Amino acid sequence: MSGNTKFWRSLIGRIKFSKSNYEAYHPPVFEAFKGAGPRAPTTQALSVLGVDMLVADNNNAHNTSRYKNTNLIVRRNKEFFIIISFDQPFNEQQDNVQLEFMIGSSPDENNGTHIIESIGQGRRNGRWKGRVVETQDNDVTVGITPDAGCIIGRFSTFVTVITNVGKQRTPKNPDTDFYVLFNPWDPADVVYMPGDSDRQEYVMNDVGIIYNGEFNNIAPRSWNYGQFEEGILDACLFILDAGKVPLLYRGNAIELVRQGSALMNSQDDDGVLVGNWSDDYSIGTAPTAWTGSPEILLKYAKDNGLPVCFAQCWVYAGVLNTFLRCLGMPSRVITNYSSAHDNSGNLKTDLVLDEDGTINRSLSRDSVWNYHSWNEVYMRRPDLPEKYSGWQVVDGTPQETSDGLYRCGPTSVIAIKEGELSYPFDARFVFAEVNSDVVYYKSDKLGNKNIISVDTTSVGKLILTKGVNSNNYEDITSTYKYPEGSDMDKRAMQMAENRGVPARDYTPPAKTGVEIELQTDTINIGENFKLTLNIKNQTGQNCTLDVTITGCVVYYTGVTSSIFKIESKTASVDPWKTTQVMFDVTASEYMPYRVEQSNLLFVAYGRIQETGTSLTTTRVVALRPPELTIKVTGTPQVGRDFMVIVSFRNPFNFVLKNIQLRLESPGLIMTKMKTYDQIAPGGTVQFTNTITPWSSGKKVLIACLDCPTVRQVTSQLEIIVQ
Repeated sequence: MSGNTKFWRSLIGRIKFSKSNYEAYHPPVFEAFKGAGPRAPTTQALSVLGVDMLVADNNNAHNTSRYKNTNLIVRRNKEFFIIISFDQPFNEQQDNVQLEFMIGSSPDENNGTHIIESIGQGRRNGRWKGRVVETQDNDVTVGITPDAGCIIGRFSTFVTVITNVGKQRTPKNPDTDFYVLFNPWDPADVVYMPGDSDRQEYVMNDVGIIYNGEFNNIAPRSWNYGQFEEGILDACLFILDAGKVPLLYRGNAIELVRQGSALMNSQDDDGVLVGNWSDDYSIGTAPTAWTGSPEILLKYAKDNGLPVCFAQCWVYAGVLNTFLRCLGMPSRVITNYSSAHDNSGNLKTDLVLDEDGTINRSLSRDSVWNYHSWNEVYMRRPDLPEKYSGWQVVDGTPQETSDGLYRCGPTSVIAIKEGELSYPFDARFVFAEVNSDVVYYKSDKLGNKNIISVDTTSVGKLILTKGVNSNNYEDITSTYKYPEGSDMDKRAMQMAENRGVPARDYTPPAKTGVEIELQTDTINIGENFKLTLNIKNQTGQNCTLDVTITGCVVYYTGVTSSIFKIESKTASVDPWKTTQVMFDVTASEYMPYRVEQSNLLFVAYGRIQETGTSLTTTRVVALRPPELTIKVTGTPQVGRDFMVIVSFRNPFNFVLKNIQLRLESPGLIMTKMKTYDQIAPGGTVQFTNTITPWSSGKKVLIACLDCPTVRQVTSQLEIIVQ
């Protein structure tokens, strides 16, 4: 923690600061001076007839016109203009007029919650910049520039005329309230992002793609960030209010990101979302059923901060991305395939196998998630050396506590790659997620454990995000780590150890000269398939391998459920040859035991007869869900109705029950949901909705069908509204 951060936290601990944007202060309309006041104006005092915030013009200039909000929305360090109408001409040399901007219940000039900008005779320099741009008859156009580090939130506007007897202030008017956001267009703001195409993707794009599945079976699903939808900006500010984040913090991008990470989950602070990995979602909505963030954020705000049920990692990431982009921070969702959850912090993920080759969960504290989703936010890090600015990891999924709360980040991606783990925040945990070794142990009946194999390359196998101006993914693995085994990779690992990460405390087993690998094709739920074990003998001796395949159902977090298959075979492999051993897996074996997201884990444990040495490998098979289709009838045009039809056919030989079907599209419709009690085998359902577009351009329709027996049934359709 930097000295500056410690100072502010200590200060806040001693002084009561406002922690709510919406507990607004109502200053008196007239405030009399005590004793001698300012010099009396030579003419009759002005009266303010009206204030025009020039919402449309300013919003266009500030890249905020897409927000569905009737109030002015501006960005830091960029001038906006308002017109003040007086009852008589304004004289800059004689009239003493102030503009006051207030936020929170206890406005104070010293902490940036009360901004005073003078125009005319009593002119003085304040935190913000103000100037008279033009005077025409009784109307005065004023330019106001919020400073580059000012508080983010909703400010109230007051025009105050000062006379020799006191201050005459305009009454509070919600129509002249305005929002100030971060400004990634301005180099003076810490979230400045060079490159317009990057800003369009990471700030302005309201639809994204989040990647699930596994590294060799990538499953994209569209997500509605919806940061411009009606009520979302207020909901994001409400999150900070509900979390009692002092207004004083809200201009500090680092602090706001860190607080946002904690407030996405409800683990310790009644944050937005309740995590649930149990597959029982009867009192809420299954994580797999959501199609975007707006439904979640609006529900949280409507229920006055009651956490929303339920979420898993990609839901946390999707909602946090909306929160960040809505407030003006460039951000993106990241998926790390084969993501280590290293409870012991030693860069070693320990998985213990029983004698039959199955993973012993009671002895395996660590786990490897098929994938884990987090966020990156783009910002300067004034608290770190300059090279560590840029993309920063931030994660709202509650995995480990940091400074007493479930949160993670921001931590520099460059620092992770270099193994420089001494800087804040939570770098060691993130480093382990992408760099751990997976160490397999064999446990005997007495509980003794022996290392049988080590995999140094599987964790952090592939790290993806949505491409800029593209629906394809971008492989960003190289931004987190150097090529496995390279000199730079070794140097980064040495640096990590120098920064306090425990050195590897194990001795890898001797090379057997034999390698095994499991392979299979992409499989639909309910299909029979073949599992292929490739045995590669790289020695000059014949090899006889006794191998046992164990198949079990597994959650995407690596936690295993029921074992559905155990089969043993023996294979003989000639010197310098490769042999394949086939295993048949039938739907009748695994279907009764499936859990959400339809993952199957196969563990191959082999023993070489000639040497008595052991080896193992694993393979996760993510079964592909059935199809959901979206069609439109007619040509989408502004102001004209068109029809959207979402269709689904049950391909299984069993009844699907308790079905939810969602449809939404940012800029077109908010979430529409329809429920069905059941869908018979071979049965179909159609959900039809009429849409009337009010803006042209590219839109994305997103649909999801969800029920307890089939998850992750999603579809998306891109359309052009003319």
